[in-house]
Amino acid sequence: MFFSFVLYIFLRAFGTIIFVNIQEKIKAIEEEMARTQKNKATEHHLGVLKAKLAKLRRALLAPKKSGGAGYDVKKTGDATVSIIGFPSVGKSTLLNALTGAKSKTGAYDFTTLNAIPGGLVYKGAEIQILDLPGIIQGAKDGKGRGREVIGVARKSDLLLILIDPFALWQYKVILDELHACGIRINEHPPNIVIEKKSTGGITAVWTCKQKGISINEIQGVLQEYGIHNANIIFHEPGSVDRLIDAIEKNRAYIPAITVLTKADLLSESGREEIKKQVGECILVSAFTGEGIEELKEKIFNAIGFIRIYTKDDFGKIADKPMVLKKGARIEDVCRRIHTSWVENFRYALVWGKSVRFPGQRVGLEHTLEDGDVVRIVAK
Repeated sequence: MFFSFVLYIFLRAFGTIIFVNIQEKIKAIEEEMARTQKNKATEHHLGVLKAKLAKLRRALLAPKKSGGAGYDVKKTGDATVSIIGFPSVGKSTLLNALTGAKSKTGAYDFTTLNAIPGGLVYKGAEIQILDLPGIIQGAKDGKGRGREVIGVARKSDLLLILIDPFALWQYKVILDELHACGIRINEHPPNIVIEKKSTGGITAVWTCKQKGISINEIQGVLQEYGIHNANIIFHEPGSVDRLIDAIEKNRAYIPAITVLTKADLLSESGREEIKKQVGECILVSAFTGEGIEELKEKIFNAIGFIRIYTKDDFGKIADKPMVLKKGARIEDVCRRIHTSWVENFRYALVWGKSVRFPGQRVGLEHTLEDGDVVRIVAK
């Protein structure tokens, strides 16, 4: 028993040393990058440094074996939306306004210590909304239980980035923190193909006219990842960051909506200035209800839900739609009913926008659109 306790203390201390050591290496690389002027002579070196930084952040943000209580939230419903923002920005108040959940609110920092779930039912979709603990500057370095918060955010179908309109600096900080933690907001995965080979060195080919990265930068990045022979095919201009993302293959590409609170306190000129600085966003007020219904609609559309209505053998169409993600196929409808429906499937009849004529006969691979009516014919 005593030996086990001593071993536990040693491992905790050793883990802390490693954690601090990684932080120090990250800081040193960031400082070196900041003082290195970018030109043709330094492109290769900067590529190496960015790759080193990405690998260190991956190690730093690796999930702990035992997470904190309250962060392991079971996903329910058709999708999960996480509210992320600084402490005391109004996350709990927004959750209550959207769902009626009883998340504790207060005019002081760190009211929410755990991830609080609430449920929103909208247009037939059951959406789980999570009020996450406040993120702080330095979350990417593990500060303020940043790893736990980011870990939950990575598993979300949509993020609501909540900003205080009187502290717009929060917006850039949150975007930087999320990006450093491997979350790509409103982006698509890089269209870059890496074909490793045994000899021949590094070759790069662009299928588009524009080039966003030099061969020196490419070689610097690949060198750090131990790739010395490969064909790199860019179907986009590319950049060092995008190339690293293509190599790492562990990024989370999540849609997000920027939400600003306290709309009832803003003048017209203040609203216009906010939109100039932040870009596309929605202004809400939990006090007056302004923007809440609009936000629900934006959440539904951003997740990309489609509603499918099933028809039985007697021609009756179900009153309640089956809510699926955009791109869903007939196979997804079958699986939602029961997995045996896939095994016993013969064909389906579809009425709606996804077919050329009403009642068209289709197979399991047919892609559906919002409002389609489906009748499944099984063995």
